[in-house]
Amino acid sequence: MNGSEIYHRLISLIEERVLKPGDRLREADLAERFGVSRTPIREGLKRLEAQGLAVHEPNRGMVIPTLDHSQINEVYFMREVLEGTAAGLAAKHASKPEIEILQDLVDADRKRIADKDSLVRSNREFHRRLCLAAHNRYLVDQIDHLRLSLILMAGTTLDTPERRETAVEEHAAIVSAIAAGDGEAADKAARLHISHAHKTRLRQI
Repeated sequence: MNGSEIYHRLISLIEERVLKPGDRLREADLAERFGVSRTPIREGLKRLEAQGLAVHEPNRGMVIPTLDHSQINEVYFMREVLEGTAAGLAAKHASKPEIEILQDLVDADRKRIADKDSLVRSNREFHRRLCLAAHNRYLVDQIDHLRLSLILMAGTTLDTPERRETAVEEHAAIVSAIAAGDGEAADKAARLHISHAHKTRLRQI
């Protein structure tokens, strides 16, 4: 297992909340966990640090950082801009199969409201598919980078059944606008969805 593989494994562990903001990242512990030498661990941690997903703290060493209130606001502001733009572009460029996949995700999600963990995974897939449907590689790269910041936030905005139901219907509105080829409505629906998620996140903290 090389440094790149270690990096992606660490990302997955943070995303799945096995590793959480505030946790220490000890080379020896990680080497034992993954069954490798410290060299690939060191390489993976350097890449994690370059992405802002690990920082050095006095007397603690390398840790997973916690986003403060201002940083959370900044991340959600950029999400509105970027994902709104992605939805607007998807209304112009998404293929029929891409739209059908988005609709299939919405239909499936309506049946899994009670299963939070499953819905959280599906929610990530929906947003990934939405961004890909924009057919703009530079936009996708920016959103992928922003997604890394999101995994530093504790918990999920889908903690309550009420928010889960609302979020799925917001996804449905985005897909409807994309299917209709209405870029302005798709942009507006996506921005509204992220704005509601932002408010939910602020209430949680």
